[in-house]
Amino acid sequence: MHLKIQRILLIACLVFMVGQLSAQQLVKTFSLEEVLEMAKDYSPQSILSKHQFRAAYWEHRTYRADLLPSLSLNGTLPNFRRVITQEYVGDSYQYIEANTNTLSAGLILNQNVGLTGGRVFAQSSLERVDIFGNTNRTNYKSEPVIIGFEQPIFGFNAFKWKRKIEPLKYLEAKRKYIESTEQISSEAVLHFFALILAQQNLKTAQLNYANTDTLYQIAKGRYNIGTIAENELLQMELSFLNAGGDVNEAEIDLQLKKFRLKSFLGMNDQYDVELIIPETFPKVKLKYDNVLWLAKENNPKMLQFERTLLESDRNVAQAKANRGFNANLFATYGLTQQAEDFSNVYLDPTDQQGVRIGLNIPILDWGKGKGSVRMAESSREVVRTNIEQSIIDFEQDIFLKVMQFNLQEAQLQLSAKGDTIGQSRYNVTKERFLIGKIDVLELNIAQTERDNAKTRFISAMRNYWQFYYEMRKLTQYDFINDTPIEVEFELLID
Repeated sequence: MHLKIQRILLIACLVFMVGQLSAQQLVKTFSLEEVLEMAKDYSPQSILSKHQFRAAYWEHRTYRADLLPSLSLNGTLPNFRRVITQEYVGDSYQYIEANTNTLSAGLILNQNVGLTGGRVFAQSSLERVDIFGNTNRTNYKSEPVIIGFEQPIFGFNAFKWKRKIEPLKYLEAKRKYIESTEQISSEAVLHFFALILAQQNLKTAQLNYANTDTLYQIAKGRYNIGTIAENELLQMELSFLNAGGDVNEAEIDLQLKKFRLKSFLGMNDQYDVELIIPETFPKVKLKYDNVLWLAKENNPKMLQFERTLLESDRNVAQAKANRGFNANLFATYGLTQQAEDFSNVYLDPTDQQGVRIGLNIPILDWGKGKGSVRMAESSREVVRTNIEQSIIDFEQDIFLKVMQFNLQEAQLQLSAKGDTIGQSRYNVTKERFLIGKIDVLELNIAQTERDNAKTRFISAMRNYWQFYYEMRKLTQYDFINDTPIEVEFELLID
């Protein structure tokens, strides 16, 4: 008993210190809707989701840039060489010293051709070579315009597959961002009702403490006149002490839940928080077929499955292309001129052409190419099998979640009725105890059942909202307003 009293006093001191700090803070009241908005705008998870989407956005921009013309400037400023080189002089080779300095600059315009996987380019360049020795001289070489193309033949066309996969990846990133915001809402619901429950537990503990104080005083009077036994008086005293400890513990738990909510929302400690219990709930009934259709249309998992299948097909195509005959065609046509004076380097240029075909024909690779194709095809079949099973599990999961959500309204109504009955039963039991009709054990049972009924009611509210946001996350659909969930993604890029 003494240890119990010491523990209660210690907790009371801690609560007093926390209470003093809280009393100095401005109290702000929030509804569930306000907490959800704050979570989407300011929580660390929300900021992380925005940065993840931005990374996907710039990756998509990089892919699109690969399909657009690119212009670049290259040059060498300078390239000095002092070497011993071999040259043919007269009727024999001789080693002579050569001192040269080369300056060059050029512009090149590239355009990738996604349909064929090739490249078309146009370039212009100018080169100056200074030769130092017994006689110094300078030469200029110009290429006013060179037009050419490079085309793989029978090779792997990476651009073809990127045109199929990259848009899916970007759409998947958008869907994942919406999914993450709904997941944040679901977590916010948990933190919100955890604090609501802590607030209610404190109110209940304070009420129980006041009631047990009154009943304990009454029990002492009855004991003095001999109408109750000593064990009943001791039971009431123990209940009174336990009620005091429950108040202190509820205070500590309340501060802990406030800290967790504020940390989740990214809030500072300049003000205290108090939450409002929701009074209205949307009455929504979901149909499995409708929810399944929405989920298959909007859920990022469906896009992920489609993208994964395309990537496995791409890997097979790449393995087959690398296994067989490959060729690369490179052709150019342009103008060129050379002169010792810069003023003449662009006069009367002559044409120039070039054609090059590179071949790669595997003759003996000991089955390496065949093995790569077989591995890619086997991996594709594994992917297909896993996706087929994942789709079945996905549909079953939606079926169960729809059933669970549709039960939540009835559960909420039952728990609300149970809360009302529990409170009424406790009031009746308390009155009967005051007139001596029942003993303290029955009163304690009624109090415990009342408190449990209140907890179940708050838990039912939490479950209802959590299941609702789980359905929003699965379908990316606002069932209350009967509209798809939309996000202005342009605002996330700034």
